[in-house]
Amino acid sequence: MKKESKKEWFFDRFCGTQMVVYTEDGKIVEVGVGSDKGGDLLGNIYKGKVANVVQGMQAAFVSCGMERNCYLPLDEGPARLSSYDGSAGVKERRTLKEGDEVLVQVVKLPRGNKGAKVTCDLSFVGKTLIYLPNTDFLGISRKITDTEVRESLLKEADKLREPGEGFIVRTAAETVTRRHLKTESEYLKRMYRSVLAAAKTAPVGSAVYREWDLPVKVMRDSLGGVSGIYVGDKELYERVLYFARMRPDVGEKKVTLYTGERTMFANYGLSEQIYALSDTHVALENGGSLVIDATEAMTVIDVNTGRYIGDVDLESTVFETNLTAAREIARQVRLRNIGGIVAVDFIDMADEEHRLAVDKELADALAGDKAKCRSLPMTEMCVTLFTRQRTNNELQSFLLKPCPHCTRQGYVLSDVYMAMRIRSEIVDCFAQGYGSVIIELNRSLMEKILSEGYFRKDAEGAWRGKRVYMIGHRTYHEEQFSVRGDNSAVLTLPDNAQILY
Repeated sequence: MKKESKKEWFFDRFCGTQMVVYTEDGKIVEVGVGSDKGGDLLGNIYKGKVANVVQGMQAAFVSCGMERNCYLPLDEGPARLSSYDGSAGVKERRTLKEGDEVLVQVVKLPRGNKGAKVTCDLSFVGKTLIYLPNTDFLGISRKITDTEVRESLLKEADKLREPGEGFIVRTAAETVTRRHLKTESEYLKRMYRSVLAAAKTAPVGSAVYREWDLPVKVMRDSLGGVSGIYVGDKELYERVLYFARMRPDVGEKKVTLYTGERTMFANYGLSEQIYALSDTHVALENGGSLVIDATEAMTVIDVNTGRYIGDVDLESTVFETNLTAAREIARQVRLRNIGGIVAVDFIDMADEEHRLAVDKELADALAGDKAKCRSLPMTEMCVTLFTRQRTNNELQSFLLKPCPHCTRQGYVLSDVYMAMRIRSEIVDCFAQGYGSVIIELNRSLMEKILSEGYFRKDAEGAWRGKRVYMIGHRTYHEEQFSVRGDNSAVLTLPDNAQILY
């Protein structure tokens, strides 16, 4: 019998960021990152004003208080809910004109020079139901496969809606009672009414509903069958514990507050795995490799044999490398939360059966992803295209930023990611018994750390009584830094050394 894998979640917050990591047998499977100031834009509802209507595009551009106007398709209805089976109809939408005030919800995050994509078909997500107040749609998750269960749940959902409303039954509904469905539907309807009430007095461009932040969404949507949950922050621990108590499949006994001297991710051997996600090169187990390049239009992945030479012939060597690559590609797009179009340049294979086998391996590996994926057959040139649903910010936006030295065509490590790495080394120095820490780093990064208060919570808490000095250098590259501990009673430092806060 196959041994069940050990599944664990790790929650932490630092440098103004919340991070959630999911592991299986100590290997990272998913990473989520969100701002500590609030939830992601995705799912937020805004009171907007139509800036202009472009009939040729069948779209309107709506001012929602963001940097760029939001894009609102005028011919989109329940088609956007195509990941669910069901029947659908939609209320006829009135014709929009410039100056109209509308309630819109973000369904696609802004990217590059493009503003966020929004819809007037609002939705409110619960653990077992998605409530659609303005959309006559009844659907159910395709992951519920039992025909009788599907029919029963659809009938129950139908009883809960008023004319013109809709519900989508989520996968988690398969194991709950009718009473639970009714209670959750009433809660989601109250949420919608509160949004309408807030919109009456809210100024144009303001958010009247914000999606829950990252830890709450994870506790709502995931965590079934986990071995343990570890939290590296006291305040975050209390929130996770609160939601764990409401989950009979989790319970508070599985939640542990990490109080070790090193950072939690370093202590559990996860830091290096996280750092590796900023690298465009990924080593395969058999010696081959992947090269992952992100562009504004798509993500391109190149497969290489590397040092793998195989045991039989070239075709077999290439085939084995491509099979291994297909599994790792599915893991990497999930790990890095890569969305949109992905083009994979596999190593050329002459055998059609081999091409079909690699196609199937990739499709099977992508099938386990919570985000919706769709792959196309491999071409004769051994190029495969697949799409992956964008769920929130890609991990790249946390790890990287446009390079200021090459007209923003390349990327360097982001400020918050660099702060995370520096913080980890500071904590290690204190864990080794040092009372003072001296950091030498890029001058602009130092100013960013101070202005954003990345280490303020640590300085006012765990580092109270310690001394942290930063020395900024204009000649240092953005990614260059050093951290050292010191126990000298008197420190000899340059004039430009600055004590942390």
